[in-house]
Amino acid sequence: MKLRISLTQMIFIGIGIGLLLGWLVPDFAVSLRPLSTIFIRLIKSLIAPLIFSTLVVGIAGHGDLKQVGRMGVKALVYFEVLTTFALVVGLVAINIVRPGVGVHLQAAEHVAELGGKTQSFSEIITHIVPQSVVEAAAQGEVLQLVVFAVIFSFGLSAVGLERRRVILSFFEALVDTMFKVTNIVMKYAPIGVGAAIAVTVGNRGISVLMNLGMLVLTLYGAVIVFIIAVLVPVAYFTGIPVRKFFKAIKEPAIIAFSTSSSEAALPRAFEVMEEFGVPRRIVSFVLPTGYSFNLDGSTLYLSLAAIFVAQAAGVELSLQTQILMMLTLMLTSKGVAGVPRAALVILAGTLASFGLPVEGVAILLGVDGILDMARTALNVIGNCLATAVVARWEGELQPAGEKLTAGS
Repeated sequence: MKLRISLTQMIFIGIGIGLLLGWLVPDFAVSLRPLSTIFIRLIKSLIAPLIFSTLVVGIAGHGDLKQVGRMGVKALVYFEVLTTFALVVGLVAINIVRPGVGVHLQAAEHVAELGGKTQSFSEIITHIVPQSVVEAAAQGEVLQLVVFAVIFSFGLSAVGLERRRVILSFFEALVDTMFKVTNIVMKYAPIGVGAAIAVTVGNRGISVLMNLGMLVLTLYGAVIVFIIAVLVPVAYFTGIPVRKFFKAIKEPAIIAFSTSSSEAALPRAFEVMEEFGVPRRIVSFVLPTGYSFNLDGSTLYLSLAAIFVAQAAGVELSLQTQILMMLTLMLTSKGVAGVPRAALVILAGTLASFGLPVEGVAILLGVDGILDMARTALNVIGNCLATAVVARWEGELQPAGEKLTAGS
């Protein structure tokens, strides 16, 4: 009997080898960066055509634009509620554990690397409208691509049926082709993911967990609590089969965790949610939109990190001030997708606006790679669940040949 190793198992093997190389031969591990970079570049090359084509097919091919609008409202309400819960979980966790107490703040030589500032509300609104769809695609501006794809789809819906079918046929073929290309690229995933882990450990060393171990554990604990106390009940009470869902999304979640890149997991997330029973038109609308509006992991991290810096600086914030800070983070984090080192930029701006030392961001830079792994994985899991929930609300979640029952 021939032993078959699944892609998920191969990825785990790659992670294990990467950890060993980073620990035992760090110099060699760091030299593997090109292997990791190649994987990320390959994945990013899929994003623009995949998102644009799936959105066009999902909206223009649907025919009922009123239903698309209704689905959008449901998705946005869901996003806001879940990100609010994420902020609350982070706030509670950091106040219970208080890992920042006793930490000595030092001037940060790396803070200048952040090179950017938090976007104002008007800047966020302006930023989501593309001046060039080609530029948006080249720069990986997901939300701009979504906006243009929606406008394009509405225009296509107004075209005569015969001509519309010609264009839709092209985009349907493009979607199928991009999924095939994704499968080809994913065969390289164990090497790319293993190299990414090796480079991280080789650069930082295993001891990186020692300096801010309590903060790391607090974030990871908060992520687990959020999944168990928020995502699992949401799935159960909306009729999503919990075990089947988490089994279905394990692969994109692992890719997101190991690469710290939501974009790297996006193509596979598209596929697994369709296989799970979510119609393509819902996946293609909810999943890309969620990458800008439903970043559960990033918002949870921001709330936790902001209070951590206050604790590290010896500043006691009242509950009212902490709530106000959470509301600020909720608004500013909506622009997180289009800003380099987004979470740290948002955090730096919020700290400054509340009179807290921006130097505190430097403390987080040493372990940001490890923190980013957890928050990115949660972003992907949260967005996959959002597509299933919206599909359930639309009455269209039904895997072939199966009858869904909550918790099954």
